[in-house]
Amino acid sequence: MTALEEDLGFVDTRGQLPPMWPRRVRFFANLLALFYGNEAETQSLTNEVGEIDSYSGRLIPILNLLFRGGDNLLILEREPDEALCRYLRNDLGLSLPELRVMRHRDYVALGEHLAANRTEAVVASLDGITQHDAAWVDGYVTDDTLTRVAEHLGVRTITTTSASRRGNNKLLLHQHLASQNLPTFDTVLAESTRDVSACARELASRGYTSAVIRAQIGASGIGMMRLHDLHDPASIPEIADYFFYEGPCMVQGWLEPGVLGISRVYSPSTQLFLDDTTVYAYDMTEQILSHDSIHQGNISPPPYFDNFPGLREETMRQAAVAGRWLHQTGYRGTASIDWLVTEREGQPVPDVFVCEINARVTGATYPSLLARSFHPTGAWLLRNLRLRIPVSTVDLLEMFERPGHLFHPQRLAGIVPLNLNFGPDQLVHKGQFLCIGQTPEECQHFLTLAERDLPVEWDADRD
Repeated sequence: MTALEEDLGFVDTRGQLPPMWPRRVRFFANLLALFYGNEAETQSLTNEVGEIDSYSGRLIPILNLLFRGGDNLLILEREPDEALCRYLRNDLGLSLPELRVMRHRDYVALGEHLAANRTEAVVASLDGITQHDAAWVDGYVTDDTLTRVAEHLGVRTITTTSASRRGNNKLLLHQHLASQNLPTFDTVLAESTRDVSACARELASRGYTSAVIRAQIGASGIGMMRLHDLHDPASIPEIADYFFYEGPCMVQGWLEPGVLGISRVYSPSTQLFLDDTTVYAYDMTEQILSHDSIHQGNISPPPYFDNFPGLREETMRQAAVAGRWLHQTGYRGTASIDWLVTEREGQPVPDVFVCEINARVTGATYPSLLARSFHPTGAWLLRNLRLRIPVSTVDLLEMFERPGHLFHPQRLAGIVPLNLNFGPDQLVHKGQFLCIGQTPEECQHFLTLAERDLPVEWDADRD
């Protein structure tokens, strides 16, 4: 163990928010830069998720909770929703950042102008952003464009491009976990699409019926594909070339009931915050996943944790190892560790595996920061809901307010429309809805009430 590892603190705050950044920031909501220039993967994300540019609005209620220096600037990928901002500011009493808009195509163009030293074009692109005097720049990820923006402005980024990229690299994490003798998934490397069939056959010989191929960098199910029948080579789908943008992919045995004595699986997630000296674990959730393990929401705390003495302690033991690795990459900021917990027949204590680390503001960061700010000892539930018939923001808020289900701080329970995603008709097609209460059961009850409040049918959707 190095001196840095010995000095680095790891703190489990158990629901209490850690001290966040005492800094002021210009934060670029560069969600579509998640893949560090892998534009084919970016297009796949846009095609799969839909209304992706309005996802950046989830940062509006939490940016001043994360950066507590005040007077922050948030650069969104589309115009904010005024009605929702009024609710966040006036009803919830939240401090909101100054807001500006830079669409993804303009962010990409800015990166090209910076790389080519087109000073006049850069100045025009950053109009209104240059005048803000925050000493720090940050984003969902720190890519080359964000680093060059900081250099142009004469300020610093919270983390470096290299640290951001390494911190999100699933293969590097897997190799570190193995080197520390932590449990890891059975993994075979595929150098190209031609190797996938051989990898599948190898995993089938080890007792697996399914597998997953993972690109080194991915998000929201993009860069991940399930291989359902390893014994039938013809069933293996074509793998897009963008999976190999960063190099070899991992092909991993899929742990599920009925395989290798497993009777049940769970998918918790630990929320982290890394400052210059400490890794804080400040919330534990259970991920709500689709059949193909696509993220659809979270609930905190995981309802089953108390059933397994020692489970939290084991996740925290492994979280300390994974969190220290992330810190050593140079990454700073919020992150999530996603886990797989497996019950096996005849084994009283479940096995715990680190699935991945997402080194950024994640889909669980927003609800966790808000819910823990309003109700540190309570519970929360976030679901992504797609409306079959779109409605306006004003109408949607009124639907929850009329029966008294809309969250207000003095109530300590209710529904917070955390963010809303709009279609070309400027109506709400989808949203992220946060239910806050004393227990997970109360939060689930509010989700049931939401179904009654909305006069249109909705479906759970992916993040």
